[in-house]
Amino acid sequence: IVRVTDDEGRTGIGSGDALYGFQDYAHLFVGQDPRHLDRHATVLDNMSFHAGRCWPLEIALWDLVGQIEGRPIWQMMGGAGNRIRAYASFGTHRSADDTAALAVTAAERGFPALKLRFGRPRLEDDFAVLAAVRRAVGDRLHLLVDCNQGWRMPWDIQPPWDYARALDVAQELARYDVYWMEEPLHRADYTGMARLRGATPVKIAGGEGTREIYEFYTLLERGCLDVYQPDVAWTGGMTQLRKLAHAVVGAGCLFTPHTWGNGIGLCANMHLTAGTVGAPFLEFPWDPPLWTTARRDFMLGTPIEIDTTGTLFCGDAPGLGILLDEAILARPLSDTARYA
Repeated sequence: IVRVTDDEGRTGIGSGDALYGFQDYAHLFVGQDPRHLDRHATVLDNMSFHAGRCWPLEIALWDLVGQIEGRPIWQMMGGAGNRIRAYASFGTHRSADDTAALAVTAAERGFPALKLRFGRPRLEDDFAVLAAVRRAVGDRLHLLVDCNQGWRMPWDIQPPWDYARALDVAQELARYDVYWMEEPLHRADYTGMARLRGATPVKIAGGEGTREIYEFYTLLERGCLDVYQPDVAWTGGMTQLRKLAHAVVGAGCLFTPHTWGNGIGLCANMHLTAGTVGAPFLEFPWDPPLWTTARRDFMLGTPIEIDTTGTLFCGDAPGLGILLDEAILARPLSDTARYA
């Protein structure tokens, strides 16, 4: 959690990737006018070359400026809208029956779409889960599949799929009317993604692992993706991604950010997307009992929830419009009573 305070006592909050190396550059921000958002975004972009990706600071700055100006961020982004539907994003590998049962619950909650994650030891098992979910929900949900080939955790030395493998998977996904396949190839395989996009009716999505803003424009110029998924807390911040959103939609593609974290980052992506270009739906980490909204957003006074139609509302409060639960944050880390 990142806090930025001005000399009037107002505090903006952000959250996301760790601010590796930030202390070496803190002097570039202390004493500056928080309203100079373009300046701050440029400094953060420069820092990302030398240190970590400190974009959560920029979320906090936008929140602070919204409070200074008395405006919600979705209005600061352009005011295109203040609501957006959400898709349930699963992260756990369960049995086919258990996943299908939870998918039915998601449909009953009002979600319009659901994302499943492949990556089991056998691809056949992934497809068995997908088949069970499609049988259970019928056409009530759009189904999305995250192939997880764009990047690797440090210990994972398996090579990503090649084009032929990704095409085989795409053709099988089409049988189940999958709306998009996410990260089917390594994030730098521009040629493969462009070929794949032209060879399957399934939309090609990616961008979660893309780290430099110029890489998104390269993906766009080379026609690599149908769906662009940057995360405001990981790459580019709100200032740069606002411009990217318009470029993506101008090219006839979808802009719908990746979110895999707490409600602060979710709220930032929600304001960014609803306020600029909108999207059919936005990622909403939800995978009970491991990922309930209460556990995901324990640091907030009120968890971010969908309504019965699966819609998220940005609200009219200044900035992000969310407050931290300071009492919870003051507790020892071993106290997990609130998480259950």
